[in-house]
Amino acid sequence: LGRKGAVQEAVPGGRGSEVRAVPWHSGPQAGEGGRALALLRPTGPPASAAQPRRAASVRHGALLPGLRALAVLLPLLGFARRPSPRRAGEALARREDLGLLGDRRYERLQEHLGTVSALSKRYWRLLACRLWQEECEGEEEEEEGTAVITEEEGKGKTAPEKQGWHMPVMSEILSRWYCSFGKCCATGDCRVTNNITGLELDLSRRLHGQHLAKDVVLKAVQGFLETPQPEKALALSFHGWSGTGKNFVARLTAEHLYRDGLKSECVKVFISLFHFPHPVHMDLYKVQLAKEISETVQLCQQSLFIFDEAEKLHVALLDAIKPYLDHYDSIDTVDYRRSIFLFLSNTGGNIINEVALDFWRAGRAREEITMEYLEHYLRMELLDSADEGSAHNRLLEENLIDFLVPFLPLEYRHVKLCARDAFLARDLQFTEEALDEVARTMVFVPKEEKLFSAQGCKSVSQRISYFLP
Repeated sequence: LGRKGAVQEAVPGGRGSEVRAVPWHSGPQAGEGGRALALLRPTGPPASAAQPRRAASVRHGALLPGLRALAVLLPLLGFARRPSPRRAGEALARREDLGLLGDRRYERLQEHLGTVSALSKRYWRLLACRLWQEECEGEEEEEEGTAVITEEEGKGKTAPEKQGWHMPVMSEILSRWYCSFGKCCATGDCRVTNNITGLELDLSRRLHGQHLAKDVVLKAVQGFLETPQPEKALALSFHGWSGTGKNFVARLTAEHLYRDGLKSECVKVFISLFHFPHPVHMDLYKVQLAKEISETVQLCQQSLFIFDEAEKLHVALLDAIKPYLDHYDSIDTVDYRRSIFLFLSNTGGNIINEVALDFWRAGRAREEITMEYLEHYLRMELLDSADEGSAHNRLLEENLIDFLVPFLPLEYRHVKLCARDAFLARDLQFTEEALDEVARTMVFVPKEEKLFSAQGCKSVSQRISYFLP
């Protein structure tokens, strides 16, 4: 460093380096006090006597703007003149008063961070046990007590509760954060919602004339989901005429058990004549069906399989379906006991209608029909037709169907309610006369009584378009 107001510059010479003072103009660009900066340059080869002066002048002229800019930036970057002890003490006192970097605040922050670090592993282990219980059986029992955790640096013992980091709060926060990235939730899988309350509400409001189906489906599904270790997969068999609500209930079940409803990767729908149309390819269909079920359960433990037109399933497909409905702990190390199977069939519709008609002719309300009374007739009807080559009826014969779900024929008043729902779904205005007009377009049977809608509510949503203004 040269004297104040000058820059020492190394000029190549014969021996070593010649250092001479270059004037440094003081001013705003020179920084506070016009401090000098030392620029040392390596020794170069010998040069003529005039050349060093000229080169030094050129170098000085070229470096001067950069030096001025550097002199302005250095104070901003922390290389300003060292403050006096008095000013340093005042600044430190102000920082302590503000509590930004004061010793007390710093010590408290350090202590808090130490506590969080000491507790983090325990909290994550407990959270992991709650989300993936099968991976750490019994570990929760070891962690249930209010254990006292000793900090690594020997600062004493700190109980989790004293710092306000309660396990339920931390578990909720971490669960929500983790679930925003992965597939997990209260059910262990964010794709699975199991909203039984919503299912019950929708069945009560939107399913008309089916008190038996509503009760059986709710009790069967809720009981199955609340069983920690079911003995087998749940199998429900829906029976009734077309348009009575079988597909509708299957869709509502999917929507309330899974976040994405029928579009969920946990839900698979098979239509007999669409997915298995050619009898000559049944061997291929069996392999494909077994693979589809296996891959779905491996992807999503609580899977839902819906077989529409189940009465048309070829008996050869029984070999592909039966193992997943039977009482096996696992098949090829895969556990299928948390799966749900819904079979939708038109078989049994005639006997269901006969029972409903008998009650009407006897002057009794259809709501008086009990499951115990109707199931006897329905089961006998289905078993009598088990020899007709249907895999669905064979499953019932081998007691692999857990619940029969009868769907009663719909009356005129039920069709009007379906028409009302169709108007509301499209946010359209309607009158009582409009509902009657829609209902009158339907065909009712028997021919004498004209009591039950032959199509149920299947085409009601399309028919309302004819009555729009």
